[in-house]
Amino acid sequence: MKRVHNFAAGPAILPQAVLEQAASEMLDWHGSGMSVMEMSHRGKHFVGIAEAAEADLRELMAIPAGYKVLFLQGGATLQFAAIPMNLLRGKTSADYVHTGEWAKKAISEAKRYCKVNIAASAEDKKFTYAPAQSAWKLDPNAAYVHYTSNETIGGVEFHWVPDTGNVPLVADMSSHILSRPLDVSRYGAIYAGAQKNIGPAGLTIVIVREDLIGNALPVTPSILDYKVQADNGWMPNTPATYSVYIAGLVFQWIKKQGGLAAMEKKNTAKAQVLYDFLDQTEFYYSPVAKSDRSLMNIPFRLRNEELDAEFLKQAQARDLLELKGHRSVGGMRASIYNAMPIEGVQALVAFMREFQSKNG
Repeated sequence: MKRVHNFAAGPAILPQAVLEQAASEMLDWHGSGMSVMEMSHRGKHFVGIAEAAEADLRELMAIPAGYKVLFLQGGATLQFAAIPMNLLRGKTSADYVHTGEWAKKAISEAKRYCKVNIAASAEDKKFTYAPAQSAWKLDPNAAYVHYTSNETIGGVEFHWVPDTGNVPLVADMSSHILSRPLDVSRYGAIYAGAQKNIGPAGLTIVIVREDLIGNALPVTPSILDYKVQADNGWMPNTPATYSVYIAGLVFQWIKKQGGLAAMEKKNTAKAQVLYDFLDQTEFYYSPVAKSDRSLMNIPFRLRNEELDAEFLKQAQARDLLELKGHRSVGGMRASIYNAMPIEGVQALVAFMREFQSKNG
């Protein structure tokens, strides 16, 4: 069976062991005579799957008591609206940190519901770094502070947790959730689309402190109200059942790898292979500040951009796929999520070295 090295930013690579288990259970899940995608979301089989998935996620992330875990739909993009709808709680403004394309989209959506204060921005250097905490201009009366802790497109990652005092900290963690340990208690809310490090598209994880819910804006649709979701076990309607099932298998797989500390060690080693190569060549370069480089999404460029198309063509012939950078920034990007084996990164570097020797 042929398997390529898939560097897509999302939907992205999944662990092969998870895919194999899902395939073996496709027609008959644990003797039920049904596929998971055929099950009633309120039947005992799926309820058991859902409860196990939530319990495993809570264990992996050491989620404290007093936090709700919601398995929702609509992608992280829907949460750009849901966050202000739920967390303004009578206030009229929120602080946002602008670090790139996804932060920009979150800011644009929030402006529909409140005054947005740009507390910090990396636009001055084309979003190639994470603004230092000392540069942030926070409003102590803001409802919350929002930041994108890993920018998928720009490859900028916060390797530190901002201090926002008594104002709840909110993070879009779509592209690096579960890649390393995290102190959930530092956050008021965390949200993430599943299609990068959790499972297939169609599922969004929201982790929110209980004291922050229950005061949604009157215009909030009930399906976007965190209190309604929490009170109904995140099933006021039919959830993305199969995506939840696959996510549960991924959580179990991560536990078998040794948990988030082990994943961080592996992810650091993988990223180092590519960054070390980029740092010792003049043919390619990384545009991101070294201190803020992402372990998950690694953008890079050829000094001679006229070679981009040929680079991608030859990479694809080597089964190195989805390396084209996002249309908004160009260049190349290798997304190396938890499921990417180090051999995939080594194969990419070997090809890059060969391409350089022939074209440098």
